[in-house]
Amino acid sequence: MLRSLYSGISGLRAHQTMLDVTGANIANVNTAGFKSSTVQFQDTLSQMTQGASAPQTQTGGSNPAQVGLGVKIASITTNFSQGSSQSTGRATDMMISGEGFFVTSKSGQQLFSRAGSFTFDAANHLVSPDGAVLQGWTAVSGAVNTSGTVGDITLKSNDLIAKITEKVTLDGNLPSDAVEGTADGTVDRVVKVYDATGADRMVSLTFTKIANSQNWQVDATDENGATGTGTLTFANGQQTPGSAETVTVGGIRVDLSAVSGYAKAESLTVTGQDGYAAGSLESYTIGSDGSVLGAFSNGAKQVLAKIAMAKFTNPAGLEKAGGSSYVATGNSGGVQLGSAGDPGMGSLSGGNLEMSNVDLSQEFTNLIVAQRGFQANARIITTSDDILQELTQLKR
Repeated sequence: MLRSLYSGISGLRAHQTMLDVTGANIANVNTAGFKSSTVQFQDTLSQMTQGASAPQTQTGGSNPAQVGLGVKIASITTNFSQGSSQSTGRATDMMISGEGFFVTSKSGQQLFSRAGSFTFDAANHLVSPDGAVLQGWTAVSGAVNTSGTVGDITLKSNDLIAKITEKVTLDGNLPSDAVEGTADGTVDRVVKVYDATGADRMVSLTFTKIANSQNWQVDATDENGATGTGTLTFANGQQTPGSAETVTVGGIRVDLSAVSGYAKAESLTVTGQDGYAAGSLESYTIGSDGSVLGAFSNGAKQVLAKIAMAKFTNPAGLEKAGGSSYVATGNSGGVQLGSAGDPGMGSLSGGNLEMSNVDLSQEFTNLIVAQRGFQANARIITTSDDILQELTQLKR
C-alpha cells in the first residue's frame, strides 16, 4: 500500500484534533476564567531510502534521502494570558490581576482555578458553582497566620464580636491657676468601658488640684470597685519627668500623656477607648491582598479571613479537571501557597470576574486553517486511491 495513504490518515486525525480544540475554545468564549488551548504539530518517523555518506578523497558526500510517514500532535498547550475584566457588583466575585490561582477543595482533592465566581452555601462556606470550597486562613481575633494550614473559608452572619477595653485616652488642659478646694479645683470625667463579653461599665476619673503647685492628683474608680491613683506634675504647662502619664484601674490603662497644664483653660476631654460592645456581622469587603474585612453592627471592623493563592513553576503543566479547575501534575512543579500581592501571586479585585481569554478572530482563523488542512489530507487519500485504482486496472 502507498505510504501517502497513511500520511493522509495521520493528517486527518491531527487536523480533527485541531478542530476539536478550536471548537472547545469557541464554546467557552463566555466561560469565566477559561484559558484557551493551542495545538502544535510535529512530523512522525521518516523512512530512510538512502543513507548519508561522508566526502572521500575523489568523491563528494551525499545527503540522506528520507520519506516522511505523516504528522502527529506534539502538544496541546494552555494559554494562561490575562482575560478581560467584567464588573458584576457582587462582593463574592473576585478577579485575579496577574498570575496565581484560587485554591479550592472538592471531595478531599485540592484544585486550582482562575474562575472567581463564588457564593455561600448552607454551611456558610464560600463555594464555586460546582461546589468546590474556597481555601484560605481564618482569622483569630483579627489576626491571620498565613504560615498555618489552609482550610475552608466560612463567614457567619450571626457571628458576634466584642473587645475588652484596655486603654482610655484623654487630651486637653487642666488650669494651673485653679484654686484647690473650689469648684475649679476639681475636674470629673466619666468614661464607658467594656469587658470581654461586651458588657459595659463606668470608670470615674477625678482630678484634684494640689495646693501651692501646678500639679493635679488623679483618682480613678472602676464601677467594679477597683481604684487607681497618680499625680500629674507640670512646669510651664508641660508635664515634667516623673509625671504619671498613665494610671491603671481594673486592668485599664488611662493614658494622660497628652494632658497639659496651662492657665485659665479647662478643656479636659476623653478622646477614646479601644473596647466595644458585642456586634453582629453586617457586611464584608475583600481587599486586594485577599483579606476579608467584616463590618459589625457595633461599628467595629475586623479581618475575618484571608484568601489563599497558589502559583506553580510551570503553569502550562497543570491538568484541566473540569469546572474551570486544574490539578497539579509532575511537570507543573509543586504548589507554592501565599497571599495576593506576594511575588507571582497577582492581586485580587472584588466585584469583578476574569472572562475567557479566547480570541475569536484567531479561533475562526484556526477553523479555516484546520478545515483546509483536513481537506488537503483528504485529497491525499483520494489521490492515492486513484493511483491504486489505476494500478489494478493495468490488467484488463
